[in-house]
Amino acid sequence: MKNPIAQIEARIAPLRQQLATHPMYTALKTVEDIQTFMQHHVFAVWDFMSLLKALQRGLTCTTLPWVPTPNPTLARFINEIVWGEESDVNELGVPKSHFVMYLEAMQQVGANTAPIEQFMADLQAGQSVAQALGKADLPASVQAFVEFTFDCIATEKMHQIAAAFTFGREDLIPDMFLAILEEAKDNQGQDQYNKLTYYLQRHIEVDGDEHGPLALEMIQVLCGDDAQKWQEAEEVAVAALQQRVALWNGIQTALEQQQHALIS
Repeated sequence: MKNPIAQIEARIAPLRQQLATHPMYTALKTVEDIQTFMQHHVFAVWDFMSLLKALQRGLTCTTLPWVPTPNPTLARFINEIVWGEESDVNELGVPKSHFVMYLEAMQQVGANTAPIEQFMADLQAGQSVAQALGKADLPASVQAFVEFTFDCIATEKMHQIAAAFTFGREDLIPDMFLAILEEAKDNQGQDQYNKLTYYLQRHIEVDGDEHGPLALEMIQVLCGDDAQKWQEAEEVAVAALQQRVALWNGIQTALEQQQHALIS
């Protein structure tokens, strides 16, 4: 078997390039544009945790009685990411998940949090993801993105979930976010949107250099010498990045409509 990781990376390279050069980035010019971006993107921030928790459930022991896991290296990797994503500290040193930090950053920036808050309330009231999505008035690209994530989780195939996680969730956080926030500082140079600035900087810090290689090792362990698993992992990787491109397309359309409305 040829190097299957290299084969997947070659297959998804055009999609990664498409994401890296997506025109949506250059459409982000104002704080209002950031608001629109975040209103779409927050659902990807949220469903990332379910993808991660599915891996934790499958690769560590989360049932009783506890028994050792077959691969403690992968267990440590997943638990480390869960620790960082679910219980990091915010800009005040208070333990919070990255999702809650993002939500608070949205509120500070002035983004509309009502859709995601209602969605979360419906889930906490016992509704399924499908039911809560059906009630929510979300852009089609956002709904499709979340549906894909949970379709992947529903397979309960760790190699497929890991492929979506490893190859499909590389968030290319636009550098222009920080540039726009810099422009938005007040006359005294105070950062009016320090929560978002902190979130972006923290997100970059906790990713670290070791997560990428360990995520690839996870794929290698889960697929092993099984050609069918490698094929499925490749298909999921492609589909996950296609969903990310579609999400970015949806945000770009919303930004263009918003900017057109300002002109007319």
